[in-house]
Amino acid sequence: MALRACPHGYRQPLISAVDFTKSPSRSFRFSVRSSMPDSGQSRKLVLEVKEKLAKDHGSLPAGKYGRDDEEMILWFLKDRKFSVDEAVGKLTKAIKWRQEFRVSDLTEESVESVAKTGKSYVHDSFDVHGRPVLLVVASNHFPGVHAPEDDQKLCAFLIEKALRMLPPGKDDILGVIDLRNFSTANADVKFLTFLPSFFLQFDVFYYYYPRRLGEVLFVEAPFVFKPFWQLAKPLLKSYASLARFCSVETVRKEYFTEETVPGIFND
Repeated sequence: MALRACPHGYRQPLISAVDFTKSPSRSFRFSVRSSMPDSGQSRKLVLEVKEKLAKDHGSLPAGKYGRDDEEMILWFLKDRKFSVDEAVGKLTKAIKWRQEFRVSDLTEESVESVAKTGKSYVHDSFDVHGRPVLLVVASNHFPGVHAPEDDQKLCAFLIEKALRMLPPGKDDILGVIDLRNFSTANADVKFLTFLPSFFLQFDVFYYYYPRRLGEVLFVEAPFVFKPFWQLAKPLLKSYASLARFCSVETVRKEYFTEETVPGIFND
């Protein structure tokens, strides 16, 4: 699993009462190349991927987010350290998913029944680093109320919405999970792969939106959250290094201004 390093690096949890970092992390293989290709070489690799997709996966759709979308191809090449074969494999899976899940057809109306729970949404302001912000309110998630597919649709819709907000020069987004008032009533087996709505469904980011998640804040994690984190952490692979456990005060002071801080952290 290849990941871009978190811009803030790995930070130790700020909640002294709960140590979420003791379990050993898994080891990973990373593809290392001595240098990045120049623009001419990158262009050749993009065309090579494009030709392979057309030849071997001609049934895939073309156009925006399709097999001939050169911007998307270049992004996946960067994610796969410019390995043509790896980029083709990952792109094939991503394009099929977009087609089968009908991502381009998702609208506010199509996810309204889940979105109105308030368990996840896109904040209307950027953080201090100019990143769009995806918010999750854990206490608003109750297992079984909505079908997993509905949660996944909300996940995809909100990621797409956040990415459309990216300002020039910015590539990734910030995830913020409000864990205040979290209890076992908000968790079940599915919770391990879908922390309300999406932030532990990191496969979505890895396979379909690589290198788009810059950092995830777990805010005011209670002690009851510890066993869920210990179970989920190995499943997250390298994405676990993007997590930072912090307080509401840290969110206010380090990630937002008084004018842009999410309203839920002004209570």
